[in-house]
Amino acid sequence: MPSVSPSSTRSKGEEPPSSERPLAELPVRNKLEELLRVARGRQRALILTHDNPDPDSLASAVALAFLLEKRAGLEAQVVYGGIIGRAENLALVKVLRLPIVPVSQVVFDEHDLLALVDTQPPVGNHSVPARYPVEVIIDHHPLRDESLVAPFADVGGEYGATSTMMVEYLRAARLEPSVEVATALFYGIKTDSRDLGRQTTPADVEAYLWLFPQVDKHQLGRIEHPDLPPEYFRLYHSAIGRARLYGQTVVTVDLGEVYSPDMVAEVAERLSFLEGLKWSLAMGTFRGQLYVSLRVRDRRMNAGRLIRDICENRGGSAGGHGSMAGARLPLPGERAAAALRRELTRAFLEAFGVKGERARSLLLAGKSAALER
Repeated sequence: MPSVSPSSTRSKGEEPPSSERPLAELPVRNKLEELLRVARGRQRALILTHDNPDPDSLASAVALAFLLEKRAGLEAQVVYGGIIGRAENLALVKVLRLPIVPVSQVVFDEHDLLALVDTQPPVGNHSVPARYPVEVIIDHHPLRDESLVAPFADVGGEYGATSTMMVEYLRAARLEPSVEVATALFYGIKTDSRDLGRQTTPADVEAYLWLFPQVDKHQLGRIEHPDLPPEYFRLYHSAIGRARLYGQTVVTVDLGEVYSPDMVAEVAERLSFLEGLKWSLAMGTFRGQLYVSLRVRDRRMNAGRLIRDICENRGGSAGGHGSMAGARLPLPGERAAAALRRELTRAFLEAFGVKGERARSLLLAGKSAALER
């Protein structure tokens, strides 16, 4: 007699049992129970952000450490690869005194639980050595199927920020975050959703409002408006001079060497506010790597899918979602690096539908527009 699978015995429209549903589809209470089950019996957790972490990644990692310490009794350490270079991100760590250290200061073998937040192992933008398996993954970005081999992978749900996911875990665990954790999570949601104006879900709004009374508004102001180094202004001066317009809808800029890799994303974001723009592309080099950042205001296109298609085929790691995405590629020799930049720019321009269109300097285009007015 042939065996009958459990799914074949259910009535049409009947929900499958929790054990058969993807983790991301389960109620947060069930997800919390599964997370604590995976953590049970462990002693020391190591929680990694993605490399060159942004506020969402930093906040999510600190919140997960707080949760594991309070509800699983683990000693948890948060670490990051790359650098924290953007002034606001440095201020987030310093002002709130977040307990986070560079990955170079930890010994992986001294920990028996490894977690990754706001990214996934297949993406490659992290500092987990290949020989160490990641057992806990929490990320709001689209699911990479390879992530499902992890014992706990809460990935690909309807969230605009991983910080929102961590708020749900804390609430399910009946934990009140410290002022520092609450402020970090609030800023994580605020930055990733552009003040709830970009790819925001009802869950993000609810988490934002729940956190708001717990936030230290004075400390938040210090984070949002930090002192800026001279390099910041020099980079922007160079960026505006190098930016090239294609029609009225596309801007690209090659920043050359940058003092911090996350400035590539900041420039792409800032240029995306140009009137009438649909596509903003920035690239820059840092320590032998080429960083690419893309912003999209054309709803017909998906930034994450496009940047993966173009960059992963050229040996890079890439990730993102509908309106924003980034990639990192190893740089070959100097001459080959210049060719790679040109090749990438051509590939993106073709995807934007402006291949062959003549580029104009952003500065000159601005002068022309002023004269016309």
